[in-house]
Amino acid sequence: MTANAKPASGAMSPEDAIDPSKALLPAVQRVNEVRVKKGFWPKVGRVAARIPFANPLISVYYAARDPETPLAAKGVMMGALAYFVLPMDAIPDVLAGIGFTDDAAVITAVIATMGANIRKRHREAAERALERLRDQ
Repeated sequence: MTANAKPASGAMSPEDAIDPSKALLPAVQRVNEVRVKKGFWPKVGRVAARIPFANPLISVYYAARDPETPLAAKGVMMGALAYFVLPMDAIPDVLAGIGFTDDAAVITAVIATMGANIRKRHREAAERALERLRDQ
């Protein structure tokens, strides 16, 4: 799907995952949570060495999964993580050199707006996860 393509009736587009008017809708949140649950670690494992924003990305993941993170913040974070997981987004990840720039921008925006919810424990857990990935 291209950035301007319309999804089939009832289907969500990649932009729906991060659209502020939709990301907090319960149905969209459930879809985002399923996408993240199924696709986050496999994708991070494949691309962590190639993306400079791996640590902040994984920190957002841990913050989104933390029961102490407010529900609205979780919804926005899950939307950003779901956008990262999607194989076809505004700039397809397979494009060498620029494929992850949109994902980096989305994660940067989430950190800028929801950063107060990303705690030291989330950043430390992200660093441990990256160490495990490097050791594989």
